[in-house]
Amino acid sequence: MASILVKTRDVREPFMKFIHTILAAAVFALVACEKPQTTSEKVKDNVNDALDRRPNEKVRDAAEDAKDAVKDAAKDTKRAVKDATK
Repeated sequence: MASILVKTRDVREPFMKFIHTILAAAVFALVACEKPQTTSEKVKDNVNDALDRRPNEKVRDAAEDAKDAVKDAAKDTKRAVKDATK
C-alpha cells in the first residue's frame, strides 16, 4: 500500500508544479494588461472624488477609509514595537 502512495505522489508533484506555473503566468498576464491612467484621467478622477460624482462613490469611500485605517494601524504597530525594543 505504501508503494502505491509513493507512486501517486511522484505523479502528482510535477503536475501540481505545472498547474502552479500556469496560474502564476495567468496572474502576471492579467496584471500586465492593466492600462495605466493618464494625467488627465487622474485629474478627472480627483475632481469627481472631491465632488462625490464617481461611480459607486460610497463603496470607494469605504475602501479608501479602510486603506487609511490599515496604514494608521501599521504605523501605530511599528511605533509600539520600536518603543518596546528600546
